[in-house]
Amino acid sequence: LLLLGRAPPARGAACEPVRIPLCKPLPWNVTKMPNHLHHSTQANAVLAMEQFEGLLGTNCSPDLLFFLCAMYAPICTIDFQHEPIKPCKSVCERARAGCEPVLLRYGHAWPDSLACDELPVYDRGVCISPEAIVTAEGADFPMDSNNGNCGGASIERCKCKPVKATQKTYLRNNYNYVIRAKVKEVKTKCHDVTAVVEVKEILKSSLVNIPKDTVNLHTNSGCLCPPLSANEEYIIMGYEDEERSR
Repeated sequence: LLLLGRAPPARGAACEPVRIPLCKPLPWNVTKMPNHLHHSTQANAVLAMEQFEGLLGTNCSPDLLFFLCAMYAPICTIDFQHEPIKPCKSVCERARAGCEPVLLRYGHAWPDSLACDELPVYDRGVCISPEAIVTAEGADFPMDSNNGNCGGASIERCKCKPVKATQKTYLRNNYNYVIRAKVKEVKTKCHDVTAVVEVKEILKSSLVNIPKDTVNLHTNSGCLCPPLSANEEYIIMGYEDEERSR
C-alpha cells in the first residue's frame, strides 16, 4: 500500500513526463528531477541506468526494474512535489537478494547509492512498492445479468490469482488509467462489485474524464481481485469503458 501523511507545501520543479525508455512501461507516466540519485535531468538518469541493462537481462529479480525506476524516475504527485516518493525498503531488499549474487559472480557489489537501509519502511512512512499496484480486474465468475439471478454467489468462488507488478505485466495489459485513491467502501449487488474511492491523484488517463472526487470503479466480474480494504490508499490500474463513460 502507499501510505501518505500530511505534506508541506510543494516547492521546486514540477512533475514532468517520464522519458526514460526502460521506465515507460511502468504504471506512472510523470516523474520529478532531481531524482533520488541526484540526477538533474532524465538524460543523465538514462546514462546512469545503462549500467543495469545487463543485470535486467538476467531476470535476477522481478522487482529490479520497478525498484530502479522508482529511484531513477520516481513517481511524482501534486501532493508530494517537494520530494519524490521513494521505493519501500522491502522492494530494495528483494531486488538486492535476487541480483546481488549475480553481481558478486562478476566481482561487483550492490551499489552503495542504492543502499536499502536508507529507504523508508512501508508502515512507517511514505513509499511505493509493487504491492501498491492494484489492477481493476476480477476473476472469472458466471453472471446472469438478464434475469438478475444471484444463485451461486459465494465468497469461496472468488479465487484471485496473484498479479506480480513486473514490466511484462504492464506491457501485456496496457492499462487505460492509473490513479492513486483511497477506498471508501466496496459494494456488492448480486454479481456486480463496485469500489467507491476518493481519487487523490490521476497518474494516467485516456478518454474518460476522471475527476479528483469520489467515484465508482466498476468491475467486469463478481469478484474484486485483489480484495480492497476500506480507508486504505492504493495505486489502481484499470480499463475505461468509453461507451458508458466509466
